[in-house]
Amino acid sequence: MTLVQMQPRPANATPVHRTAADVLDTGGPQVCDDMTVEVALAVMASARTGHLLVCDNDGLCTGLVTQAQLAAVRDSSAYTDRVQLRDILGNRGPFTSPVTTMAEAEHAMRYRQVDALPAVDEQGSALGVLALAG
Repeated sequence: MTLVQMQPRPANATPVHRTAADVLDTGGPQVCDDMTVEVALAVMASARTGHLLVCDNDGLCTGLVTQAQLAAVRDSSAYTDRVQLRDILGNRGPFTSPVTTMAEAEHAMRYRQVDALPAVDEQGSALGVLALAG
């Protein structure tokens, strides 16, 4: 897939086909995948957010974790205080591209039964989070 260079839009322009880039939340915290579950929950609480973007040591996005996921891990019988985010993420993804249309992104999120997806550039760096409203 080829990504295109995003150009700023005039404030009064209404996009015909809104893309993920038009509505990305870029303000959320990004954390390293070697962070423990307990520390990640503390970061979420202090940032007042329900999810964290997780990156590897090279700065590439490896996924997104939610407060519900982390709470389930912490409450499991196999939990120890040494469990790191990389231990619970498994395979990378799912992700979306900033040029994905909102219709495509919403369909993919409903199909995968997720409320939020990380948006990544062509190198795999996190650009922000696309979340379903309500």
